[in-house]
Amino acid sequence: MRIFGASFAVTVVALVVAFLYGGPEALLLAAILGILEVSLSFDNAIINATVLQRMSDFWQKIFLTVGILIAVFGMRLVFPLAIVWAASGLGPIEALDLALNPPADGAAYFPDGSPSYETLITDAHPQIAAFGGMFLLMLFLGFLFEEKEITWLSWLERPLERIGKLDQLAVVVASGILVLTAAFIAPDGKSSTVLIAGTLGMITYILVNGLGELFNVDEDGESASSGPTDLAKATGKAGFFLFLYLEVLDASFSFDGVIGAFAVTSDPIIIALGLGFIGAMFVRSITVYLVRKGTLAEYVYLEHGAHWAIGALALILFYSIGHHVSEIVTGLTGVFLILAALITSIIRNKNNPDDGADADEGPQPETIAVNA
Repeated sequence: MRIFGASFAVTVVALVVAFLYGGPEALLLAAILGILEVSLSFDNAIINATVLQRMSDFWQKIFLTVGILIAVFGMRLVFPLAIVWAASGLGPIEALDLALNPPADGAAYFPDGSPSYETLITDAHPQIAAFGGMFLLMLFLGFLFEEKEITWLSWLERPLERIGKLDQLAVVVASGILVLTAAFIAPDGKSSTVLIAGTLGMITYILVNGLGELFNVDEDGESASSGPTDLAKATGKAGFFLFLYLEVLDASFSFDGVIGAFAVTSDPIIIALGLGFIGAMFVRSITVYLVRKGTLAEYVYLEHGAHWAIGALALILFYSIGHHVSEIVTGLTGVFLILAALITSIIRNKNNPDDGADADEGPQPETIAVNA
């Protein structure tokens, strides 16, 4: 209850507000969206935990306080409205009015021919999916090609590690996937948009990850070799860039949830209550739980499963640029990979009860406790 108490309290308040706002139907929709967000973002919580445990107490608290405000209001409320501002040329008040007053009978357009709020958001999906998909794909490929002390799918990961010694291979592979997506999956007239958005996603990842690497130091006082590491003393600028890294990562994860929410409702208030106040709060609580309980150190393949789930989500986002993909498929794919990683971790622990890692895997990384 110490970890999840705040999430349960916020959930109750959010459901009460939803009921007062739109009655039983709004309450049910908010609950559904909260469940949707948690199911889609469990892998996000695992990745957040791997980074959060390397941050100082101060920056952990910033992520769990200021970060949650950004997640709730920034990504789940302001971000969809910003898309409408950009796409329609409306001002903030007009965009909010458009969101709160959809055309009758769920039509895509008003009688005067102007598009609805939901239509504007849906039309922006190709560039949103390309940006978020590229950021997540770069994260996955960076993990896949780097040398790791512990491997999950060793028969596949070890050869890929050797291939990954080729400089900038992740950029080459990601660029190739982006070009193929723009050429064969993107809708007519959207190819250039997808290319630009995907390139911006790649640039954002390289910039944010590079800044984090620049200010990370190892125990010898030298720069860390690749991205946020377990030995990083994430205070000051290093802590800030890890915080920035986590916020961009959270945004990339939330894109599919925000777009998918419009299959349930187009009301921005209900979306903010369900995805933000309920879903995002529980994802933060799961992150804290994983760090405090040392779950990632105990079940060593969970981080691998989460990264493979990220890779799957990135490819699904690219495919969804031209084809509809059910949120059920997206959620179950991530759940399956994480459960598989959890089960194999349990089996490994039973087979090696006194061995922190076998000869091929090396020692487990040290974890840092959270006092948040």
